[in-house]
Amino acid sequence: MHEDLKALSRRLAQHTDAVCAHYLPNGRREGHYWMIGDVLGNPGRSMHVRLTSSTHGHTAGRWQDHATGEHGDLLDLIQANQQLRSVIDAKHEALRFLSEPMTPRQQKPAQTRDPAVAAQRLFHASRPIAGTRGADYLRSRAITCPLDLKAIRFHPGCYYRPHRGVPLQTFPAIISAITDLAGNVTAVHRTYLDPARPSKLTVEDPKRSMGHILGHGIRIGEATDVLAAGEGLETVLSVRTLLPHLPMVAATSAGHLGALLLPASLKRLYIILDNNQAGRAAADRLLFRCIDTPVEARLLVPVFDDWNTDLTRRGRHGALLTLLPQLDPLDIP
Repeated sequence: MHEDLKALSRRLAQHTDAVCAHYLPNGRREGHYWMIGDVLGNPGRSMHVRLTSSTHGHTAGRWQDHATGEHGDLLDLIQANQQLRSVIDAKHEALRFLSEPMTPRQQKPAQTRDPAVAAQRLFHASRPIAGTRGADYLRSRAITCPLDLKAIRFHPGCYYRPHRGVPLQTFPAIISAITDLAGNVTAVHRTYLDPARPSKLTVEDPKRSMGHILGHGIRIGEATDVLAAGEGLETVLSVRTLLPHLPMVAATSAGHLGALLLPASLKRLYIILDNNQAGRAAADRLLFRCIDTPVEARLLVPVFDDWNTDLTRRGRHGALLTLLPQLDPLDIP
């Protein structure tokens, strides 16, 4: 029976896109992942499903909810999504699904292009952010650190499609390079902006990524022995506003923060906490990874939901009053 279930799981993994589109229709593809709120299919970004296998041991169909810690394969996903009592019931549901013809939405042609190459092209087609709507938006969020950063650029007309079947549109966007530890651009993160005012585009999800993201991040400064790591770009730039001398990295989501690859020379890691369930789970995962290493890991805990809220509500002085006592004396400016 166990071998039968493993074989069934492998069959499902060959149609991971179709499984996600069918059971998690409120989600969407981002690079190699299907992003969704939870295993029941609620909208959000706390859970991801791996869509493709890789030579690095990542297997198509594996999923994890970073808010709850739940994880498994597609058979587990179907059982939880359909709230079935036993794995036998999940087996029958999976066989029913596999016996049905794939709809046009579920069919996906083989991809021949490397999304990392497309990400690199978009980044190089963008321009420095200073003096653009991108800079205006960040300043409106009380982010006052210098923006002459290699990783963050601006595109005045970046393609945007809410979902399949809808014509492409163009909007201004902040384009951030996601790089590996060697500095190679593996992906980009896009923050779409309102073309008329300094705010994010009013759509369901104005932030999107493209390329190979897992383990990598938006790097600000060059880290050697000390690094601050957080989820979103605005959160990290808010702490950068308070500590402009400290190297930082934005992992782009809670899930990716927990999986962030760290420099081998690192001695001290500050985890910039987002005060919500997914943020705390990601921080716990990163803390756990540091237990048996020489890295001293510390949390940077805001008063409100994140450090950008602290900065906008309390100002730089008020946010620093909370931040400085949480630092090692060596890192206090």
